[in-house]
Amino acid sequence: MTSQAEKDLAFLREIAEGGTPKAAYTAGVIYFASGMLYGIQCLFHIGQILGLIRWPGWAVWAFILFILIATIGSMVWGTLYDRRHGVKSTGSNKALGAVLNSSGLANVAFLLTFGINAARMENFAIWLFYPSVVFAVQGAAWFVAWQLRRRTWMLLTALGGIATSIALGQLVQNGFLYLCVCTAALFLLFAVPGWIMIRDARAWSARSAAQA
Repeated sequence: MTSQAEKDLAFLREIAEGGTPKAAYTAGVIYFASGMLYGIQCLFHIGQILGLIRWPGWAVWAFILFILIATIGSMVWGTLYDRRHGVKSTGSNKALGAVLNSSGLANVAFLLTFGINAARMENFAIWLFYPSVVFAVQGAAWFVAWQLRRRTWMLLTALGGIATSIALGQLVQNGFLYLCVCTAALFLLFAVPGWIMIRDARAWSARSAAQA
């Protein structure tokens, strides 16, 4: 079988088994943006601990607010992009999207639970357990994704999420190490998978154009 024929067969198999990965593009953008933005925020806080960044309180809060708004903005953009282009998922892509969306919904519940109780009890340590839970939920979601698609990077992301969850749970009393682990995890387990999804979606678009 020629190289081109093998590529054509793989292209058709991808459509038959998982649908087109166009829907993964917006998810990839959101994951990439979230990982980069919050990773940069963690680096910012590491700089504060090391004394490299000495901003006034209002500037720090403005920076944190900017990160939050930018992250929400990427999510809104993704939703509008899908609607504008009529992007729909089929097959395993649809199941994968459902798993990731469900994990996001669970994270909102955890956000409110940990955030409200941390403020009510005036104990910041309670809040620090929230990222640990987020990585555990994401790890479980990516493990389901791996079972659906059997991509090695999905399994590595799942295992990394579980390992990060355990590590963060043990480091809540060591702010510096906690932030170091969280920073690495955000870049490796959010930004990198997001970039992979974007790359795969673009590659599919290129193959689709070649088939036309």
